[in-house]
Amino acid sequence: MITLGLATIFMLNCQAQQVTYAHDASKMNQITVMEIGAGTLTPELYYWMFHNNYKKSAAQKNKLGYRTAAGISAYKQVDMSKQMDSAMVKRGEIELLNIADRKGGALDVAWMAEGSKITDKLETFHRNIERIMVTGGSRDCKERWTYIYNMCKSAVKATQDAYMPNAKRKKEYLQIYADICRQNETLVKYIAQLSRAKTTSQLLAATYQRPNRTAAIVATSLNRWREAGWATAGKTQNE
Repeated sequence: MITLGLATIFMLNCQAQQVTYAHDASKMNQITVMEIGAGTLTPELYYWMFHNNYKKSAAQKNKLGYRTAAGISAYKQVDMSKQMDSAMVKRGEIELLNIADRKGGALDVAWMAEGSKITDKLETFHRNIERIMVTGGSRDCKERWTYIYNMCKSAVKATQDAYMPNAKRKKEYLQIYADICRQNETLVKYIAQLSRAKTTSQLLAATYQRPNRTAAIVATSLNRWREAGWATAGKTQNE
């Protein structure tokens, strides 16, 4: 039993990995030169014969210098990243306000200022369109003006739904209002023209038609002339 235990311990010791710090001096020198630039490359003859160019510049091309430069650059990037982060946060806040300003559905300040007069002018325009056929206009003419009216309403709706700042939205509303006023003025002139034409036609239809009595007057005058001639001829015979 004891013999079996000793054999097991011996086998485990043989299979276990041993750790040692007894490094090769030449390899250790090469790693030191590569990392921090300190030390010498050994064996001297080997590097002089096969790696003479590397031997001359190895101490200057160590990784420590590159790591130091990278660290300094990284510190600068930290400051720059903080500045960029602060600038982007401020820019995000401004853009958030711009998005809220451009969304017409949430708070359309321009419509609050200009919407009432646009609505009133559209109602006036629509009432004038309804007067077209009353004053003698055709159905086709009314349909054409109704199309213009619907186009103005569509322009208002498109401006309300558009993604634009309130300042530009107000300019669009004012332009639409000016277009409605111009179209309504043209329509009023057209209705006035139709009304004058209708009134003139009614006056012409109601004008007194004076009868032509020339023939009757001539016949009456002829009869009087004959009666006068007969009366004169009778007096002459009596004398």
